[in-house]
Parts: sequence; structure tokens; C-alpha cells
Amino acid sequence: MSVLLLFLFLTLHGLPVVFPAVDQFTFDGFAGANLSLDGTAVVTPDGLLMLTNGTTLLKGHAFYPTRVRFRDGASSPRSFSTAFVFGILSEYADISSPGLAFVISGSNDFSTALQSQYMGLANAANNGNVSNHFLAVELDTVVNAEFGDISNNHVGIDVDGLTSVVAGNAGYYEDGTGAFRNMSLLNRTAAQVWVDFDARTSLVSVTMAPLEVPKPKKPLLSTTVNLSSVIQDESAYVGFSSSTGVVSSRHYVLGWSFKMDGEARALNTQNLPALPFTIPKSPSKTLKILLPIASAALVLAVAITVVVIDRRRRRYAELKEDWETEFGPHRFSYKDLFHATDGFCDERLLGIGGFGRVYKGVLPASGAEVAVKKVSHESRQGMREFISEVVSIGKIRHRNLVRLLGYCRRRRELLLVYDHMPNGSLDKFLYDHSMPVLSWSQRLGIIKDVASSILYLHEDWEQVVLHRDIKASNVLLDADMNGRLGDFGLARLYDHGTDPQSTHVVGTMGYLAPELGHTGKASKASDIFAFGVFVMEVACGQRPITQDEHGDHLLLVDRVVEHWREGTIADAVDPRLRGDFAVEEASFVLKLCLLCSHPLPDVRPGIRQIMQFLDGNAPLPELSEAHLSVNMLALMQNQAVNYSYSLPLTVAGNLSDIPGPR
Repeated sequence: MSVLLLFLFLTLHGLPVVFPAVDQFTFDGFAGANLSLDGTAVVTPDGLLMLTNGTTLLKGHAFYPTRVRFRDGASSPRSFSTAFVFGILSEYADISSPGLAFVISGSNDFSTALQSQYMGLANAANNGNVSNHFLAVELDTVVNAEFGDISNNHVGIDVDGLTSVVAGNAGYYEDGTGAFRNMSLLNRTAAQVWVDFDARTSLVSVTMAPLEVPKPKKPLLSTTVNLSSVIQDESAYVGFSSSTGVVSSRHYVLGWSFKMDGEARALNTQNLPALPFTIPKSPSKTLKILLPIASAALVLAVAITVVVIDRRRRRYAELKEDWETEFGPHRFSYKDLFHATDGFCDERLLGIGGFGRVYKGVLPASGAEVAVKKVSHESRQGMREFISEVVSIGKIRHRNLVRLLGYCRRRRELLLVYDHMPNGSLDKFLYDHSMPVLSWSQRLGIIKDVASSILYLHEDWEQVVLHRDIKASNVLLDADMNGRLGDFGLARLYDHGTDPQSTHVVGTMGYLAPELGHTGKASKASDIFAFGVFVMEVACGQRPITQDEHGDHLLLVDRVVEHWREGTIADAVDPRLRGDFAVEEASFVLKLCLLCSHPLPDVRPGIRQIMQFLDGNAPLPELSEAHLSVNMLALMQNQAVNYSYSLPLTVAGNLSDIPGPR
């Protein structure tokens, strides 16, 4: 009665009502449970907590509705223990979207978090920031090189970001023998996880096991965590987070137990709801008998339906061959892309390049914004290899790369689907005088971003990726004006320690390394040449090749070399900056351009060395007059002759494409 009177007194006087934080709870199934849900998270009629529903590129969260008190006043954090049973159902047996995570967080608002590899907990800008204030135990089924993931079947302890403090392959240590038993997170069966925090030692321990196995004595993972820095208030939210990428997956929690200052109550695994059975059933004998009889009465309706469907099919007809089935989730339907771009209408057109038109789209199922590039192709020669490389590149994840999501083929068109970058391409800011002028610090940051992406492609990914078309128009700017290298339509992959086999010359005039005119074989060095020209373009605000009023072709590199010889190299910097830059820094960048764009490939530095230069960890070699003695214009003009035999899918630029008076 006294509690009720206090509640009425506070309410009538407009004072806030503060409910006490809970110390323990148990859900043997979630039927009727009071949880705070958002995104795709729901409680199913049979009591399953479903965080994601199979829709791609979405996220879901489920938190206990009231905050849990993790410490009293300024005292040290309290110990806690939790146990939960989970299951992951993917459309495929061995690939999935990222998994799910148990989360302790100062806030239950993750509206700014991205889906896919960020599991609905962070985004590219704030991942790893101490201001995030969360501790998570991830059950991850995707390898993300950006986070240093060890496998596509691992468990990790994360603090404020998705790069795990400690991680291990999913499994458990058998009591008695101590032998390690592997577990698959994608085996479509439920498993149990225990998370324990010892306040005396600040040790977080994670243990897992199949549902029928008692909690093992030896944990899978253990690490110390300063929980006071993660949870700065007395209380925090506890719950689960999950998201999906391009593979349809569903993430479930079947039961959950939590307790402060003691061991969480054991879950009654016999009473937990069962995971859905997803294998389709075969048609019954009755259906096989009745269906022909019923179809006779529906002949006319079927005929009309066939006509309608045929018209619709022809409208959305795609070119699809048997070998493409292996690429599964990377294949987009033409129908989805058609609706995403409003029928590829001009209002959705983002730009027109030498290799196709680019349209902005919004995927109907997920609402995700994408950029769709339409490329014409006349020949099937090499198409299987080309699509295979597109799919391989689609697995790459790096903060300075525009993500290639997949492709679609229709008639004589190849459609490549990328993440949409809201600020568009870098060349607009360099050459469209209606756009804001990029500051020197912004330009230098973009140069470093692109260099970082090339380092990942050349050295740090599982294969070597030659981009083969590095230029300002293929560098996209995200919402924070970070540079991201995109357009992998011409990229080439090969294994580390081997040589690329392609002899098809591709790229854009002005960025093509001189040796390509003789060998036709792209290399890391030819990418570095293009990078050097790109850096020069960004610093000077001019295209690599222009045409004067007499029709003569002028090379930007010649102008920079002339300034270098006269000791005024900083004067080559974009005049729109009005001298608002550090002269020594600008001189360093332009000298680096000349070093990277040296006519002889063996003289050019590697990308790792370039990063050392840019980070100030190694001095830039001095340039000599002999270094700059080659006639670059003659080399460029020689390229125009040798590149005239490119295949339709590998179109090269020519001198007639160079901007100038007409």
C-alpha cells in the first residue's frame, strides 16, 4: 500500500517515477515476455525471439526493458552471469550473413548503426570509438578482414567496436579429457552460451556447448575488461543484436537467464521452443492425383495467366546460365533492380562514364541505397571468368573501398551493384566549379584513403587485386567525405606469388602506364602509375591530359616537372586553394606523384612503401634530372596506337576523349 501511495504522490506532483533496476530474470522461451524490440526483432507465436527474419540488409535488437544495476554509486562493477540458447538458420548450408551478439550497453538506441558486418552495433565512422560504451560477445559466421576476423565460424569478445579483443573458433573443451570439440554455428541446431564476469579479477569468460552438454568447466575465451570504462553509469541495458548482409539468414534466441552477483539460473532446455524446420516437404499422393483433375477445369484461367506472366517475364528477362547458380546471393534479379531505379529513369541517373551509366536505386526489400552500373557487352567470351571475379571482389570488405554487392545479366547488359555514396565522385569536386572547393587537408586525407585501399588490394587481401582503372571519377566520397575506391568492373585477381595472365589492355588514357603499350600485362606497378597520376590530379585540380586551342595535347606531368626544375613545384597546386596549404607538404605530395608515375616500372615504389612515405615513417627519395628525362607525351601517344584492339568488355580510352576546345 505504501508503494502505491508513493507512486500516486509522485504522479500527482509531476515528479519522475524511477523503477528499481532488476538483478535477475529468466526466460525459458519468450512467449508473453516483455522486451524492448526494434528493427526486424519479434517474438514469434511459439515463443522464439527472432532477431532477423531472413530479409537482407536489415538489423534487429532485443533488450530487457529496464536497466540493470551494474554497480552501486562509485563502487567497482558487480559480477554478473548470463546464459542463453541461440540458433542460426541460413538459406545456404555453409554461408550466412553475420551472426548475433549478446550486448551490454549504456544505451539501447542503435539507430545509427549499420547492418551487415557491424551486426547492428556500430558504423564505419564510430566503430571502435570509446564513446560507444558497449561490451559484446559475438557469434560470427562471416570473415571480415577489416576487423581481423579469424574465421567464418568464431566467437569474440568486443569492446566498443567489432574488432574483437580476443576471439576463438566456435567450440568447447571436453571435461575430463580437455579435448577441444569444434562446433558449427550454421548447423541449424540450437546451442548454449554462458558469459561470466568476475568483478574481483575483471575477467570476462565465454563458454559454449551443444544443448545436450552441461556447461564445460574450461571456458572457450577469457580476457580482462575494464567494465567501469565501458559502463560509466550505475546501470545499463542487456540484450541481443543482429543484422543481415546479402545472404538471407534468420537469428534466434530460444531462452535467456541473467543474474547479478551470482550464477544465472540454469535454463530448462526441455521446455524451450524448437527452431523452425526449414527443409521443404514433398508433395503428397493425394495432391498428385487431384491436381491434374482440377487443372482441367482451370485451362482457360491458366491460359490467360500464362499470357500475362509471359509479358511480365519478357519485361524482366535475364541472361542466366547453369554455371551461375554457384554465385547464389551475389546474383540480383533484374526485376528488383528495375524497380529500385524506377525503371532506370533519367531522374535516377548519377553519371555517365566511359564504361556505362550509373543509376541510384533503393532495393525494395531492404530499403538499402545502391548504385547500379549498366555495362554493355557483346560477347560471351570470358564472361564466366569475369563474373567469377566480380563475385570474388564482392567478398572484399575495407573502409576505403566501395562495396561491390553483386551483379545481374540481361540481354546485352551487365549490371554491377555497389553501395551508394551520398557525396558522389571526387572528380565533380575537382572540375565542377559549382561544387565546394576541397581544402588541402581534405585532399590529402582522400589521397591517404585511396592509398590505404590499394595497400589492402595489393598486399593484405587473400588474393592480389589489380584495380586497373584508378582515377578521380572512380573515387567516391561517403557522407563524411572519406575517399573510397570503387568501380571494380575492370579489376583482375590472381594469387600472391604468381603473375597475372591477362594481356587485354584496359583503363583510361592518361592513367595507363607506358609499359602496357608493349606488354599489355597489368601489374601492381601499373596500378601505382595510375595512382601517381591520380594524386597529381587531386593536388593540381587538373585532368592528366588536356588540349589547347591549337589542338595540341598537354600533359599535367610535364607542367609539374617544369615547376620542379624551376624550384617552384608548389605553384602547380590547384589555384582555387589560393595558397591555403603547407608548401612543404604540397611539395612532398607532388614529388611523390613524379616518383609513382616514373616511366620505368621497376623504379616506382610499392604501395606499402608509399604508405610509409605518407605516414611519415620513411623519407621520400630525392628526385634527379635523369629520373625525369623520358619524353612522356611520346609514350602516351604510343599507347593510343597499341590500345586499339581492346575487347568490348575492356574498352580503353583514346586521345579523342581528351577534354579541350573543339
